[in-house]
Amino acid sequence: MGRQTNRAPLALSEEDEGHLGKPSRSATAPVREATRAKVLPKCAGGMSIARIQREGGVSRPTIRKCIDKALAAGARAGLKDRHHRPRAPEILPDAKAWAIGVACQPPKALGFAAELWTLSALTGHLQGAAEAAGCPRLARVSRSSVWKLLQEEELKPHRVRHCLERRDPDFERKMRDVPMVCRDACLASPEDGATAARPMFTVSVDERPGVQALGNAAPDLPPAPGERPAWSRDHECARHGTVSVLAALDLHAGHVLANVESRHRSREFVALLERLRAHCPQDAVIRVVLDNHSARVSRETMACPATRPGRFECVHTPRHGSWLNLIECAFSKMARTFLRHIRVASVDELKARILQGIDEMNEAPVQFRWRAFDLELSHDVNVYKKRTAS
Repeated sequence: MGRQTNRAPLALSEEDEGHLGKPSRSATAPVREATRAKVLPKCAGGMSIARIQREGGVSRPTIRKCIDKALAAGARAGLKDRHHRPRAPEILPDAKAWAIGVACQPPKALGFAAELWTLSALTGHLQGAAEAAGCPRLARVSRSSVWKLLQEEELKPHRVRHCLERRDPDFERKMRDVPMVCRDACLASPEDGATAARPMFTVSVDERPGVQALGNAAPDLPPAPGERPAWSRDHECARHGTVSVLAALDLHAGHVLANVESRHRSREFVALLERLRAHCPQDAVIRVVLDNHSARVSRETMACPATRPGRFECVHTPRHGSWLNLIECAFSKMARTFLRHIRVASVDELKARILQGIDEMNEAPVQFRWRAFDLELSHDVNVYKKRTAS
């Protein structure tokens, strides 16, 4: 007969049984937790430790420790190991703080040529400067230990994450005004403009610079069944130059008015404004949504609206907020359609191809608008109609 035990019987509630069933069925739970989750129900059912050992392949000391922890702190505690530290940490908090401070500095500030740290370079610098900094333990620190220090603070000094600095004090106001102007243009109809005393014609203006005129060094090979599933193109190319696309997007109908120039100075932008003035009705106010590029705010550019008071109304996007300009959606469409993998023999051919592509876009114009306003559009149309009718 087996030896009697003085251990109290283990009782499991329904909640404990449900919790113990999860690790035993999980494919991602630690093996030790899944094993202990099978031991405790057997012990609660009255099975002896010897039999649990034979069926589960678990040592008796492990079974006893699991049962004792469950009796002392509950069934969930029986699955976990007690937190213990076999020895005191060798890298003290002041040494960690110094190492983290070094990692947060650029290497060039410490006399290195590199812009960012690598793990090896950071470890080498810590090892060499540890004695002078009063952290002798870090003189023999390993790369893995440095990596753990960085992970504890969630630092990645080897990476760059791009951000935008907020330089415009009126950023919040302009960020609300620009979408509201675009929404009003989408809600307005030709009938509203015809009955108004001064109809409003809203356009979004910007340029896409640096469109390359690339030519093939060898003729492209077309797809061939069983031979080439796609176009084959030589990796070398001939560079003929670049052009800039200055475009104005009609926010009411979706038409694009564009000039293709070799440069994008103030005089090219003024030429686009003059073309807009001739294109729009004579009695209409042309409201232009544009960014803060130097060609938009130069003295030469400002002289054009000043000669025709009341004809132009400028709505500037906030600094570092040119993404609020809806013309960028039209440029994106160009890049995904006729500018994609384009090859030409000269700059003149590129200009002609771009103008042809814009004409094809205007054959089926799309009204670009902020998607955030789509859910409100049906309600706002009714409100807009009632407001203009009254």
